[in-house]
Amino acid sequence: MRPARDEELAGWEDVRGALIEGIIGESEDETLMDRYLGGEDIGLETIIGDLEKAIARGSFFPVVPTSALAGTGAAGVGTAEVLEVLRRGFPSPAEHAVPVVTDLEGKPVKGLRCDPDGPLVGEVVRTTVDPFLGRVCLVRLFSGTLREETPVHVAGHGLEDRGHPDHDADERLGHLFTPFGATLQAAPYAVAGDLCAVARLSAETGDTVSAREAPMLVAPWDMPEPLMPVAVEAASHGDEDALAKSLAKVAAGDPTLRVERNPETHQLVLWCMGEAHADVVLDRLREQGVKLATVDVVTPLRETFAAAAVGHGRHVKQSGGHGQYAICDIEVEPLERGGGFEFVDRIVGGVIPRTFIESVEKGVRAQMAKGVAEGFPVVDIKVTLVGGKTHSVDSSDAAFQAAGALALREAAAAARIQLLEPVSAVTISVPDEHVGAVMSDLSSRRGRVTGTASGGELTDISAEVPDAELLRYAVELRGLSAGTGTFRREYLRHEPVAR
Repeated sequence: MRPARDEELAGWEDVRGALIEGIIGESEDETLMDRYLGGEDIGLETIIGDLEKAIARGSFFPVVPTSALAGTGAAGVGTAEVLEVLRRGFPSPAEHAVPVVTDLEGKPVKGLRCDPDGPLVGEVVRTTVDPFLGRVCLVRLFSGTLREETPVHVAGHGLEDRGHPDHDADERLGHLFTPFGATLQAAPYAVAGDLCAVARLSAETGDTVSAREAPMLVAPWDMPEPLMPVAVEAASHGDEDALAKSLAKVAAGDPTLRVERNPETHQLVLWCMGEAHADVVLDRLREQGVKLATVDVVTPLRETFAAAAVGHGRHVKQSGGHGQYAICDIEVEPLERGGGFEFVDRIVGGVIPRTFIESVEKGVRAQMAKGVAEGFPVVDIKVTLVGGKTHSVDSSDAAFQAAGALALREAAAAARIQLLEPVSAVTISVPDEHVGAVMSDLSSRRGRVTGTASGGELTDISAEVPDAELLRYAVELRGLSAGTGTFRREYLRHEPVAR
């Protein structure tokens, strides 16, 4: 490794002094700073001890730049320094409090500490898939001792909306390993404070591993909501199975990823934390040999009638033998937003039998699901069946379903169809100095600010924003607020699309 240049060493004493002052400022010894400023040489062991205490309190956060790739040495640049800080400056597992633990009924379990002889409690902190071992869970042991072939209980809170189901099952451990970089070294046991790898355990990141006779549950992680959608599709029909299998493996190890198959647009959507997270997920899928492509996310619009209309459905086919005969007349009226669908029977004199009236409704509902203008579902309408004709031989359930669908399409052709777009209630939290920029940006997104609330250093901005304007908002808000802003969203309603 080349020696440092003079210009690279310039100012190092000032930087070192600032670092030492920062550590001493966290010291519980109030006289230490005065002694240091008075010229006393403070011993390294004293500084390291104060550093460890400050880190344990969570009041001091050392940053050591490093690169495993740069440099000529095998360990790169800064790696040895990082390891030294971890070894000498970070508190040991025995100094950490055990997180909140309950039994499966939710009752707190007290008295737990980092003790190899205590009750077995561990948490899956990472899940990967090894090409030879299959699923591998990295488990952090808070208490107890874990041995090979030990019966354990796996429990998890689950995140159903992100594709992570609850776990509550007894299993027997297979092989146990100590992770050493990318290498797994066989280990007969692991004790409280250790990180160990367990193969073929049907657990996911965030699950709890405990004794089978005394199952427990570690408090769930506070997971941020993934808010940036990325739509993907297999490169070919033959790649669809590979995409589904690989995506299940990636999702098992990433509780911040939500996988959704949109029932309206039929797109496979990956909800990610941001661009970097999306790139990592896509790279992991491609590393497993999956051929895929990203496509534009389609906003699930809906259709409705802007005015009343009438429709005549005539489905008559008679070309010898048993034919098809069904005629129906309907009236369509728009309902208020959120009104759903109403079907009213006003048939007089039995011109359409009761059985076929239900068939007309089925046909109308089927056509509503397909759309009448641009292929989006139809909502918020009232359909009234006012007349029709039947044939004693050729009328059937299928014929009247087809007639009902035809009648709705004819009514739509004579009326103005209004497209509706989803609108979400959004709450944005940003420092006060970025409020103006965020509110100005919301206006450009067709958003309506509904209120603001200031608390401490952050201001919460409440607004109603069309979903189409929020597709990349997780990234763009970060730029508007210099990385300090966060937001959450919740579906509110569908509103007419501005033309």
